[in-house]
Amino acid sequence: MQLTTIVLLVVLVLMVIYAVSIYNRLVALKHRYQNAFAQIEVQLKRRYDTIANLVETARAYMAQEHDTLTAVTEARNVALSGLKSAAARPGEPGAMAELAGAEGALGAALGRLNVVMEAYPDLKASDNMRQLSETLTSTENRVAFARQAFNDAVMQYNTYKQSFPPVLLAGPLGHSPDAALLEFDDSANIQAAPRINF
Repeated sequence: MQLTTIVLLVVLVLMVIYAVSIYNRLVALKHRYQNAFAQIEVQLKRRYDTIANLVETARAYMAQEHDTLTAVTEARNVALSGLKSAAARPGEPGAMAELAGAEGALGAALGRLNVVMEAYPDLKASDNMRQLSETLTSTENRVAFARQAFNDAVMQYNTYKQSFPPVLLAGPLGHSPDAALLEFDDSANIQAAPRINF
């Protein structure tokens, strides 16, 4: 009888240790994707600051393009608001969708600004404008890399959480909702092969 009790205690202790290891892994993976989102936040803030400087530099040259500059400024402010909301809830589907939508609107506004800037050769030749454009391009690349790292971390978290046996313990341990990927509106464009016309 004592041997049976010892075996049961050993099995129980091993099950508790295994449950603790699952919990610790879930926590580590959740912190990993939250940290990855923090990197996106840093790059998007850098992007928004650069856009503000770009608009101010362009404003001096393009006084008559008030509507375009206003649209970029408003889209930047909405995107910044979306970032703050998402930063408070990284991985939450609603927050990620809001940020993705705001980023899509900002990208469209920046596209209109680029088209308008083409009409101003003095603006394109400005050292300040060229430097800001290069900074913005560099930042766009950093955002893409940070977004990929975040999505990879979210995928790891969700995959582990949904695998067996963690799926049995994730909900009761406070890890019930899946984290959401951050997908911008340009995802479909990125997936398509570029067209080359001769």
